[in-house]
Amino acid sequence: MSVFISVYGKGGIGKSTTSSNLSVAMATLGAKVLQIGCDPKHDSTFTIAGELVPTVIDVLQEVNYHMEEITIDDVIRHGYMGVDVLETGGPPAGAGCGGYVVGETTKLLNELDLYDKYDIVLYDVLGDVVCGGFAAPLQKSEYAMIVTTNDFDSLFAANRICAAIDFKARRHEVRLAGLIANRVVLQEDGVPFNGQTGLDLIDTFCERVGTRVIGQIPQADAVRRSRIAGKTLFEFGEGNVQPYLDLAEYMLNGPEKHIPKPMTDREVFSVISGWKGEESPSKARYTAAANERIPVPIAVVAD
Repeated sequence: MSVFISVYGKGGIGKSTTSSNLSVAMATLGAKVLQIGCDPKHDSTFTIAGELVPTVIDVLQEVNYHMEEITIDDVIRHGYMGVDVLETGGPPAGAGCGGYVVGETTKLLNELDLYDKYDIVLYDVLGDVVCGGFAAPLQKSEYAMIVTTNDFDSLFAANRICAAIDFKARRHEVRLAGLIANRVVLQEDGVPFNGQTGLDLIDTFCERVGTRVIGQIPQADAVRRSRIAGKTLFEFGEGNVQPYLDLAEYMLNGPEKHIPKPMTDREVFSVISGWKGEESPSKARYTAAANERIPVPIAVVAD
């Protein structure tokens, strides 16, 4: 029986890089894995497949959108370590709804009976957009994971994702496995640096919403260079893959799961930033400055 995992997170924090390396790590440990990229940019899986694979939308266009003419081989590509990949794709930039395509792809894969052949089906879902079709993977998944970094914007997005999981959990099986701390800066002794790029804000967030960190991915230039080379860190042959293997082993062994207790948007400001959200420190400074008398130079026009 397949285990379904949805990976969410703020755009630009290494979610697809983490997902791809995690998929390969699971395959390395013996699992049969399918990774589904749920993003109109369709760049989730190229480091596994070694190419930018044709999307479901591409295939549908070739058959004039007759879904009944599509086969599994039309939409699946086989990648590194036997990981299979699929990209939903989406409309051209500035047109249509990418979320709708994700939702329809989920239906299509159900009709193709695709899922049964895999131990793990991992959805890599666009950013922190958890409305409409982009929330469809949550309805199919048993576990959700959130990739974050130790900064306010990533955690603000994580809280919104927690709210979506909380909502979907009322009618579906999905639960939160935990947070993956990405780009963690380590001290020389290997301990996470407790500062701007460490774990202090993430730990505060986890305590408040009732979750935990289930994986730590250190900041490493090899990860960046592997992306440029179009490979996962495993195939690239440089860097430390152990954090991905540790996370894979954890997820393959029936981890605990729970329903998070998301904060309100204003509470996030108070808990993470230390102010109430009604008036920011910068706004307060501007207000104070506006109440001061500021000399205004007067132009003198010569006769």
